[in-house]
Amino acid sequence: MTNKFLETLYTKVFINIIVEDSQTVVYIEVCSKSNVIETIQKRFDTTRINAKMYDVIQAYSKQSPFYYISVLDNSSLQGASPAVDKLDMNKYADMSLMKSISFSGWSVYSAEYDLNNISKEYKSIGVDFIFSPFLMMTKFFEDKISTNLSMFILVESNYLTIAIFDNSKLLYAKYADTQYQKDDDLSINIPLDDEYDDVSLDIDGINLEDIDIDDDNSLDDFANIEDLDSGNEIDEFSEAKDIKEIKQDNNDDIGSVDFYEDYQRFLCIQSSLSSFYKDDKYDSKFIESTYIADGIGVSNALKKYLEEEIFLSVYVRKIDLGKELCNMAKAELDAI
Repeated sequence: MTNKFLETLYTKVFINIIVEDSQTVVYIEVCSKSNVIETIQKRFDTTRINAKMYDVIQAYSKQSPFYYISVLDNSSLQGASPAVDKLDMNKYADMSLMKSISFSGWSVYSAEYDLNNISKEYKSIGVDFIFSPFLMMTKFFEDKISTNLSMFILVESNYLTIAIFDNSKLLYAKYADTQYQKDDDLSINIPLDDEYDDVSLDIDGINLEDIDIDDDNSLDDFANIEDLDSGNEIDEFSEAKDIKEIKQDNNDDIGSVDFYEDYQRFLCIQSSLSSFYKDDKYDSKFIESTYIADGIGVSNALKKYLEEEIFLSVYVRKIDLGKELCNMAKAELDAI
C-alpha cells in the first residue's frame, strides 16, 4: 500500500528492449500518473548490451525509483501449447527444459536456459519482465481472437509468432526463426521479371477434404514470463467497423531483399498451416483468414502469396513493438 502511494508522487519510467537481426531497439516512456510526458526510441548496432545502450538506460532509470525494464523474449525454443497440464504439454515440447505460464485452456513456455541467459545479459541493468511474443500478439488481437477462427501472425525482423485460435481456444502455435530458413533456402528460385503476377509456387498440397470444419463457439488476463509510416491505409480492428484489406502499393521491387525475406516468411506460414492440418495432435479446422501484426513493414508480396497460393483472406495491421511491450509492462503493474 505504501509503494502504491509513493508511486503517485514519482514519475514512472518504462524501459523496453527488443533485439532484432543486428540491432537492438530501446523504447522508453516516462509517465506521470496516467500521462506520458516523454518518449524516446533509440537503435543500437548491437544485439548485446554495450556502453552506449547502458548509458542511455542508466540515464533514464535514475530519473525515478520506479523504473521497469522489459525484454521481448526471442528464445528459439519458446512456444505456446493448447494444454495446461505438464504431461499434456509434453506432446508439444520437452517441458523438462521449459518454464511455463498457463491461462484459461492454454500455456506459453520458454527454455529455462535461454531465459537465464537473457537475465545474465542484462544483469548490469536488471530485468523486471520477460514477455512472450505470443502474449503480445494475443493482446494486440484480443477482440479478434475472442470471436474468430483464424490464424494470427506477429512479424518481427527474424521471427514469426504464429497461432491459430478458435474463439479464444488455442489450436496451434509455432515460433519460427526465419533467419535459419533464409540460410537454408538460398537456392530458391525467385521471379525477377514482369511475369510475377503469373507465378505459381511449387508447395506441398493440402487436402481440404481431410479437414474437419467445425463451427463451435475471453481471453484471460495476460501475464509475463519472469526470471525464466508508410503510406498504407491501416483500418482499425474494431467491432463497430468491418475490417477492410489494407491498401498497398503494388509497385514492390520483386527483386529486392524485402521481397526475398517475405517469400521465406510465406514458406514458413505455409509449412505451419500444413502441419496444423496434417498432424493428429492438433484439432484441425479449415482456416479462411489470417491477421498479421506487422512490426517491420512487410512487402505486398507476402499478402499476395497468402491470398493467391493458400486462398486466405489477409488483414494487416501495423504494430509498434516497443510501445506494445511498454503497454504490457503497464498492464502487468496494474494487475499487481
